[in-house]
Formats: sequence, C-alpha cells, structure tokens
Amino acid sequence: MDDTRPYTARPNTSAGGFDRGPQYTYDPDYDDLEEEEESEDEDVFAFLPPPTAVPGEQNQQLQPQPQPQPQPQQPQQPQQPQQPVQEPLGPPPAIPSPTFDPYARYGPVSPTYPYAPHSPPSTEDNEGYRMRRLNTATTQRSLSITAPPSSREGIRVDLTPASHAHAHEKDLEGGRPQPKRTQSAVDSLSLAPSIGDEDDESRDGSIKMDFDFDAIEEEDSPFPEVRASVSNIDDPDMPAMTIRMWFVGLFLCLVSSAMNVFFNFRSPAPNVVPLALLLISYPMGKFLAFTLPITTYRIPLPRLPRIPFLSRSTFPLRRPGTARPQTAASAGTALGRASGVDVHGGYGGGMSAAPGTAGGLSLFSVPPTPHTPSSLPRPRNYIEFSLNPGPWNIKEHVLVYIMANVAVGSPYALNAIVVSEVYYEIHLGFWFNLVLVLATQLTGFGLAGMCRRFLVWPASMVWPQNLVACTLLNTLHAEEDEAEMGIPGEPDSKVGGISRYKFFMLVTLGSFVYFFLPGFLFSALSIFSYVCWAAPNNIPVNQLFGVHSGLGMGVLTFDWTQISWIGSPLMVPWWAEVHIFVGFVLFYWILTPILYYTNSWYLAHFPISANEPYDRFGKTYNITRVLRHDDTFDLEAYAAYSPLYLPATYAMTYLLAFALSTCVIVHTALYHGRSLWNGVKKIRVEPDDIHAKLMRSYPEVPDWWYASAFLVFFALAIVAVEVWNTGVPVWALLLSIILPIIYILPSGFIYAMTGQPISLNILAQIIPGSVLPGNPLANMVFKAYSVQTLTAGTSFVQDLKLGHYVKVPPRATFLVQSIATALAAFVQVGVKQWIFTNVDGICTPTQKSSLTCPHNQVFFTASAVWGLIGPSRQFGSGSIYHPHLYALLVGAVLPIPFWLWQRRYPNTWLKFISTPVVLNGVSAIPPATGINYSSWFAVGFAFQYVVRKRSFAWWSKFNYVTSAALDSGTVVALMIVFFTLQFPKNGRLAVDWWGNSVYLDTADWRRVALKAIPDGGIALRP
Repeated sequence: MDDTRPYTARPNTSAGGFDRGPQYTYDPDYDDLEEEEESEDEDVFAFLPPPTAVPGEQNQQLQPQPQPQPQPQQPQQPQQPQQPVQEPLGPPPAIPSPTFDPYARYGPVSPTYPYAPHSPPSTEDNEGYRMRRLNTATTQRSLSITAPPSSREGIRVDLTPASHAHAHEKDLEGGRPQPKRTQSAVDSLSLAPSIGDEDDESRDGSIKMDFDFDAIEEEDSPFPEVRASVSNIDDPDMPAMTIRMWFVGLFLCLVSSAMNVFFNFRSPAPNVVPLALLLISYPMGKFLAFTLPITTYRIPLPRLPRIPFLSRSTFPLRRPGTARPQTAASAGTALGRASGVDVHGGYGGGMSAAPGTAGGLSLFSVPPTPHTPSSLPRPRNYIEFSLNPGPWNIKEHVLVYIMANVAVGSPYALNAIVVSEVYYEIHLGFWFNLVLVLATQLTGFGLAGMCRRFLVWPASMVWPQNLVACTLLNTLHAEEDEAEMGIPGEPDSKVGGISRYKFFMLVTLGSFVYFFLPGFLFSALSIFSYVCWAAPNNIPVNQLFGVHSGLGMGVLTFDWTQISWIGSPLMVPWWAEVHIFVGFVLFYWILTPILYYTNSWYLAHFPISANEPYDRFGKTYNITRVLRHDDTFDLEAYAAYSPLYLPATYAMTYLLAFALSTCVIVHTALYHGRSLWNGVKKIRVEPDDIHAKLMRSYPEVPDWWYASAFLVFFALAIVAVEVWNTGVPVWALLLSIILPIIYILPSGFIYAMTGQPISLNILAQIIPGSVLPGNPLANMVFKAYSVQTLTAGTSFVQDLKLGHYVKVPPRATFLVQSIATALAAFVQVGVKQWIFTNVDGICTPTQKSSLTCPHNQVFFTASAVWGLIGPSRQFGSGSIYHPHLYALLVGAVLPIPFWLWQRRYPNTWLKFISTPVVLNGVSAIPPATGINYSSWFAVGFAFQYVVRKRSFAWWSKFNYVTSAALDSGTVVALMIVFFTLQFPKNGRLAVDWWGNSVYLDTADWRRVALKAIPDGGIALRP
C-alpha cells in the first residue's frame, strides 16, 4: 500500500496533547442536534459561499452505488431529445458524512478517539449556539459534481438551480429543530449522465452528487469562541499575495520598525503596535483598489527549457495533457488569481503547477496536442500580472497584519548590542549587529514551523488573540453586508438589529474620545487609588489598596490600558481567567503580605512592589560601585558595598519562575506525553475540524523548508560568536538553543489556550551566569538568543494559526513572515547605527531629545547582576535567597497529585486544574501591579461569565468586536495624545487641577516601605 499522501493533502495532525487532557478545552460535547439560538442579527463574515467551491468536500469519500441489474434488451426506439428530469420537492440529499477521508489510505490509520471533549463547568454551552452565515444567491442552488471513476483524475463542479431550495428553507424556518442528516456517502450519490458534457466517453460511469448548502454550514468548530469569530467557509480564488499587498505591508512594516527602534531609546515614548497597522492598512488597501488600473499586463520571457529538478516534493506538478484537478474546494482555482501574477510557459516547461503552489505563484505551460507538428516553434513564455486584481480583501489584509506581528517590534538583541557599546565599550561593528539580529529573529521561525502539527492544525489550539483579530478582519471586510441586506428572493428575510461593523465603529469612536479623560484630562481615573486618597499616609492601606506600587485590592480603574495590561479580558477564556486570578490571590494577596509583614528576607525595609533591586541602605542598587574601570567584577568593593536585595513582588516572581521551570515540563510529560509521541510518529490523535479541511485546498509547506531555515540561522549565530570575540563558546550557544527547543511546546500549549506566554528571561540569565561567570557580554548574547528564539517562535506560530483561520495559503504565510522579518532586521540595525553615529549624548540622563535608553539601562543592570555578581552569590548556599532553589523541587512535584487524582476519579472537577497556568499567569509582576490583575479579572467576570451565560447570542456576536474596538480606539488616542500633547514640550503641557494630582500625595505613589532602614544600613551577613 502506498504510504505517500497526495501532494495537496495536509499531513496528519496531532492535538499536541489536548485530546485527552480536559484542562485546555472550552466546550462540552459539541452536538449538532441541539436547537440553535439565533441572534438578533445574522452573522456577517468576509467570505461568501464561493460559486465553485464546497467547503469540507475534500475529506469525504466518494463511493458510487452498486450497479443496477441489467434489464432485458428492448427494441431500439428512435432517439428522443433528452428531457431534464423533474426533481421531487423536499429536502435535498445531505452532503456526505465528514467522517470519510479520501486520503486515509495514503497515511497511517488514525486510532478511534473514544473520549468526548470536556471543558471546565464555567464554559459549558448548553444552547449549542452556532453563528449562521448570510446566505446569498449562491445558496439558492444545488451543487452537482460530476467525476470520472478514478479519484486521481479530478472532479468537475457544476452549479444548477435547485427546485427544492425554497421548500427546504421554509422547512428550516418552520419552528421545529432539524435533525442532523446521517446519510452515508453511498446514499448521497446517484449514477447519472453529466449535464452539458457532450463527450459520451467521459459520461460513462460518472457520478452526480447534489449538495445541500445548509448541511454544509452545519459543520463548524466545536468551540463556541471560534464559531463566533472565524468563518467556516473559504474562497480559494481570492487573491492573496498581490503586488499591492507587498507594497502596503512592506511599506508600513519597515517604517514602523524604524520608528519603534527610535522609540526604544526614548523616554517617554509610544510603541507602534500591529493593531495600529491593521487599521491603517485598511484604508490604504481600499484606496489602491479604487485608484490602481485593472489592466492585465503581460511581459514576454525567453523560452524556458525543461526543468528536470522540479518534483512533487518541491512543487506539486501535473503532467501536460491531463485534466487540471478541480476538487470541491479548489475547482477553478488559478494561482494567478491567488497572487495577481501568472507565469505562462511554452512546451519546454514540460509540467505545470497545481492550484495554490507557492502560496499563489503559478507556472503554466501550454500542452502539445496530437495535431501540433513538432517542427513548429514553441509559443513564447510570458508573465501576466495585474496591479489591481479586485477589491481589497481579507487575505491580503491578514498578510499585512502577519508582517506587522513578526517584524515591527524592536529586536531584543539590540539591547545586548547597545549595552555592550555604551556601558562596556565593546564595539563589534555593523556586520556583527546584523548577523546577531538576523540569527535571533529568525531561528525561532524554523522552530515554529516544526511545531505546526501540535500548535496550529489541531482545533483545540484556539489562540485567543487571533479570535479578536479574525473578528476585526471579518467586521471590516463585511461592511457591504449591512442590516439592509437579506436573502435574495425572500422579501421577509431582512435582517434586523445593528451590524457588527456599525457596532465596531461606534465603540471605537467612543473609546477614542473617552481615553482623553484618563490619558490627559483626568489621570486619577487611571490611578484610581480611591482608598489611598482617604488615608494617604497609612502605609499598610496604601500597600494593599494602592495602584501605582500596591497590590490593587481596590479593584477599580477606568483606564483600558490598565485593564488590558496583561491582555484583553474579553479575549482570554473564562476558565483561564479563573486559574490566573486564583494564582494571583494565592501568591500576591495572601503569601506576599505574609512574607512582607513578617519581614522575611528583610522585605519590610523596601517597597512591597518595585521594578528594581535595592542595596542595604534602601537605595536603588548602584551596579557601578562593584565594577572596575575595565568593567570587570570587583569582589572587594562588592563585600564592602552591599548584597543585592529584592522587593517583595520581585522575590515572589523569582520563586514562581523556579517552580514553573520544572512544573511545566512535568505537566507536559504527564498530561500530553502520549499525544506528543503520536504526533512525532505522525499518527493523528485529533480529527480535523472544518478549518483544517478547508486548508487542504492549498499545498502545505514541507517540514524541510523550516528545518533548513532553522539550521541556516543557527549557523549565522555560530558565525556571530566565532568570527567576533564575544566569549561565547559553541557549546554554550547549543545550550542556549536547547532551552527554547524544550519549552516551545509547553509554552505554546499555554499561550494557545490562555493568551499568556512563558518567558525564559530568568533561566536565560541564571544558566549563563553559572556556566560563564564574570562575562557580561556572553551572558547578554546567551540571554538574547535564547529568549528571542522562544518569543519569536511562539509569535510565528500564532501567526500561522491566524493564517489557518483566514484560509491563507501556507506558503504565502511562509514567504511573508520570512521576507518581512529579514528586511526589517536590515532597517532596524541601520536605524540604530545612524542614531548612535549622529546623535550626541545618547543614553545619558541629560540628552536633549530624551534619548536616555531606559530599556537598555534595565538590560545593563541585569547583565551586571547575573553576569558579574552571578547567581551563586544571589541564590547559592548561605545567601539570603537560597530557599528559592527548593521551588525547583516543588514545581516538579506539584502536577503529580492532580494527575493521579484525575486518573483515579476521571469525573472529578480537579481534572480542570492546570498548575502551569496558575504559576505562569502572574509572571507579568513586575512591571505589572496588582490593579492590572484585579481590574482585569473583574471585567473578564462581567463579559466572559455573566454576559456569556445570560446572553450568549449577544456575546457571540459582539464580545470580540468590543475587545477589538476598545483596543483600536485606545491605541489611536494614545498616539495622538503623545504626539500632540506630551511630545511637543516633553510632558510639561498638562492640565493642573485636583484630578491630575490627587494620587501624587500618597504613600502608594511614593513607594514608601513599611520599616525604615537602620542607621548604617542592614547589617552584612557573615
């Protein structure tokens, strides 16, 4: 039996461990028999049912009915013209059952999945709500598919009017629930001649199939959050990699990446976020679609010789003279329409590309016919393209957004470069800077691609951030489907209520106008420490109820930037919010006050929450006092000066980081080890959902593409540390890459289901500080490479899932991510070089343009603490914080009791507990404070529990739109406030009144400690 799958088929997927473990799922059994609750308005998505494509058809086994018994031959009658057969009224046959897989014989057989998905009780949806799509004239037809017996020769799709469409629609509106059809594929097929086909030979043995579009729409994601945000249909003919997409995306990303590098050195400064580029690119794309010519241009090329090295493993090709495959999801697809560019060739090419190749780039050849003399010259080759292939669409828009997600942020490695040049006076030159940035930015790209079968293809990998982006994209690109639209041919089908587009615009405008209050006119609404206003000098009250440096027990703030500091509370699922808030209460509202008010580790002598370490005199630690003139560590000066002391929340953060580093590994091995192993063996452990089925229309990126990228950019990292004298041996670089390799899957699982990433920041400082002591540059390079590889890897995976949701060809996503990130690296390094060459006094406190490099100062302090002082003096035997190391053992043991209990009692509620989420959810403190968690949970409780439970229809339609609108309006207002009201006079332009000063005269704002420092400082330990 052939073990190779067809070239357009997606490889077997793995759930990444979420098929059997219940803690990362939302919804109970997804039952199509349940009655739908209709919202007050039809859902509107940017995709309409394509006239030549049926979503989900590719995964259905086409099986002809048994041949009828031969009848006695009748005398031949004169041939009469064929009359159309009158179809009976009533519901049409349903689409074949989605349980059949036409490619199953080409790969390993999937084991039967005996477990129904579980979810925490708080997320159960007993209503079985599923958004309906707006039906257009295309849904008034039945789909007839005529195919030759061989599945390899393709399927032809014809659309013919259905006489029973209106009757079936009325039956659906009759008030009684419609049971799910369970007809087999054999029951849905009928042998009949092909309509409109005059070739008798091709008509023999053909198969005719009628589809019910309503039955098609019944198949959707098992998760209500995804059903409310992501369309379950696709148009493979929609252009994606167009010329205007490249222009808009690269222009915005390169300009924004340069701006963010400049802002990285300034304080205060805004940050150009990808959401802002998503909003800006929309009118730009619309303008280009309106103004660019629709002319199709053709550029002749030299005649192409036969290309012998092309193969199916690189590009899926078909031989000339064979019929172009036209499956239900890819019928009529032309790669030129997918990209706006066609490459046409003559006979010499010998082969031609299948639909979707290379993310939309097509190569066609004109096949020779039997009547073509061999002596005739071959036709000319040419490129055909259009600057304006159609309206600005959602696939172009999402590719621009994907570019922004991976390319606009300031590279983490620039911090190590700037610190080495400014503070350690180590100048390694432009090419070292470029090579190091490219290596740190793109090694994670190759690592991300290897994780697709665990983190992208499974339906249980939801990625809540992408749901907000999908909702916003569908809202923007469905503005024509307003409330005035109805179903053609049905005058009573007019939709009522407000559309999501109008709702988005109203909420965006409201949040934009409102932000001027907490952002400029009435800043006390942001620092809303109302309890501290009543007792401004009561230190315990300010520490517990404060907003600036307290634990945030006052809960209230009216600033969306404070509420969404750790992520939008309307995005994270309710069960994850409960985990995070339970961890916050346990560790920061209970354990931290106990440690602080008992003066453990001398915590009471310092502020309860701060972002920097202190010395024994109660001052911020002055790292320069323990450095020699050549920036090496001075042990005698360190002994005479002070150990390094941590504030209470900082000490708790290190404690949790040690516990999490082992907990997440043990948890992943216990709960998901079998699934990971099956995924490595390419055994499917989770059935494909509708989105994975639709993505089969496009060829997948081979694993070796990503593996090659990983090896190439890892080789660049080796070049960076070997050619230039960094003090980092190759074995240490291997150790730095092992960390993200180990943590990419555990971090991806948590990030995909909770929206909270795992950072290697602390481990990536402690490990090189232990193995490479006294070398701050090696510490910074190790940290930058390890941390950025994991961060970039999870970001690339997140965008791969976004492309999966919007049905972008995977190879288009591959090209967009790699090209945008590489080009942005050149721009970012160039901007950094220009600034440091032409700006005087940069990174000094008195720089006249406020280019004081605040982020680099923090990076320098960390490099000195861990690279010079070293973790052995901070956590070693006899040190103040030596008990922190026991958290490594506690973290390794913590998941085991919960795992054993849920195996002994499978129905217990403890099966919903995920210990890594509890530990990791609070890792943003510091710099986050208590108010960022308490107010976040309060808003999440209102939307993700109360509204979702009481008005699920409203929640399904408007929850993610509300989140996107609040983010959009606030981001735009924040940038306008900065550039018009704060930047011109360096923040001196302000409204002087009580609402902007009441919180300044409090112990919370001044960061007052509970106990005063003794005379002469805290006594040194012997």
